Amino acid sequence: MLKKILGITILVFVLVVGFSTWWRYYYVFGEGVKSGSLNYLVKKGNVFKTYEGKLIQSGFSGSKTGSVQSYEFEFSVADDSLANVLMLNSGAFYELHYKEYKHAIPWRGYSRFIVDKMVNIKPMGN
Repeated sequence: MLKKILGITILVFVLVVGFSTWWRYYYVFGEGVKSGSLNYLVKKGNVFKTYEGKLIQSGFSGSKTGSVQSYEFEFSVADDSLANVLMLNSGAFYELHYKEYKHAIPWRGYSRFIVDKMVNIKPMGN
């Protein structure tokens, strides 16, 4: 009887830990598209080398002055081929699809936002 209770307790514990790990690190909390000019994309890290980038989005401020305000979108890229395309076209205007997770994982990137595909690219000035 004690073995059965211990076995059920261990099974429930493993299931709870497994579900909470999936929920915190692998569940896609949100996804969407951000557009702007690529400021930089670098490969960095001490143990896990990941691609980290910043997209500059421009928009209008809600104040009465009507000034232009800049927004920064910091993200990680898990796919090497996508990162190479982004690096070769640095400074271009991009529309990037991303997935948002609840927490970052070191081998996926430093950011909770993971860019998984490029929707559109336009050279600056067009």
